Amino acid sequence: MSIRLKLLRKKLGITLDVLADKAGMTKSYLSKVERGLNTPSIAAALKLARALNVNVEELFADESEGQARYSLVRHGERQALVGDGEGPGYSVLTSQVGQRSLLPFLIQPPSEFSDPTFKEHEGEEFLFVHAGQVEVDFMSERVLLEPGDALHFNAQTPHRLRSVGERQAQLLVVVQGGEG
Repeated sequence: MSIRLKLLRKKLGITLDVLADKAGMTKSYLSKVERGLNTPSIAAALKLARALNVNVEELFADESEGQARYSLVRHGERQALVGDGEGPGYSVLTSQVGQRSLLPFLIQPPSEFSDPTFKEHEGEEFLFVHAGQVEVDFMSERVLLEPGDALHFNAQTPHRLRSVGERQAQLLVVVQGGEG
């Protein structure tokens, strides 16, 4: 956990003093946790996750487990659902389907990250790239999406996005609220 805590704190631009204040802990204790000299209790880990506005699992997540945090379906990897041949064909764009409370947006992200802070909110988020290329920054990992790619993730995961390349990206973003 020590490396993950420091990485999250630094990516959010939070000092040890600020994190200690937000989590109700001492700076020296947090410094020891970051250096691997102390392992936080479950209660302390929950406080740290709340102070960093992340899921507690993210504090313990192995960096190589990026795929576990989201479902990525590339254009050529879609699962086709064939109808009776008379109507339109459908493709599954996510591996996690259920009844949701959805809010769709059509977005043209800027070519630079417009805000140095990462966004996170309740629920889930689904992105579908209609045109251009989009880079999604998850703090510890960046994912490049091409036209036709779909990305589905827990919206509490800190994230931000931008267009890359010469063409302005255009994407459908569907946000599901926490009540779903």
